[in-house]
Amino acid sequence: MDDRRVLERTHEDLANDVAVIASEFLSGFQKVLQINRPAVSIFGSARVSEAAEPYRDARQTAGLFAQAGFAVVTGGGPGVMEAANRGCKEEGGLSVGFNIALPHEQGLNPYVDIGMTFKHFYARKTMFVKAAEGFVIFPGGFGTLDELYEALTLIQTGKVLNFPVVLFDSDYWGEMLDWINGELLADGMISPEDVELLHVTDDPGEAVRIVVESYDSRGPASPAEPEKADAQ
Repeated sequence: MDDRRVLERTHEDLANDVAVIASEFLSGFQKVLQINRPAVSIFGSARVSEAAEPYRDARQTAGLFAQAGFAVVTGGGPGVMEAANRGCKEEGGLSVGFNIALPHEQGLNPYVDIGMTFKHFYARKTMFVKAAEGFVIFPGGFGTLDELYEALTLIQTGKVLNFPVVLFDSDYWGEMLDWINGELLADGMISPEDVELLHVTDDPGEAVRIVVESYDSRGPASPAEPEKADAQ
């Protein structure tokens, strides 16, 4: 095979990749349009069982969001994600799951009303932000931390509207917050107002109140502002 054929094949492959990515973004945005109410994105570990405290807390918190008229958006999988979708659905709310296709992972949990499975993480993560008026972060691992720090970076850099990021379980997140204050802030890597982006609670009702009051205080978006927390 000569170099020209290799190059042509590569261009075709790239075009196919771009088409798939564009299709995922379009389908994802169409799903977001179906969320006809304010929404909160809830994150946390896929590895916790139904009997675990984070599962119970996420289920209760999501139920309270549903009672407050909010949709609940999760990654659509098991653990904390299932708990949040379940709690929302049990209280008559709109339960949304944006899943990801992984080699050894399961599909959407059974408590999702609006769902989609993505191939690409970056398209999926955009939908979490596009739909959200706030984030609530329950205990989790690398994926949960990824969502947390991406949200903080987007807010810090002005790429999204400043919406609340709530860390649930003060004991779980305590060491991380000590490190943020003792290292990042102390060394001037972040500013004091960056730390203020984070709210910490152990109370489902307070988590809901923080997000709902922030949404209510903003009121209708002005023509100069995006209608959702998704940026400039």
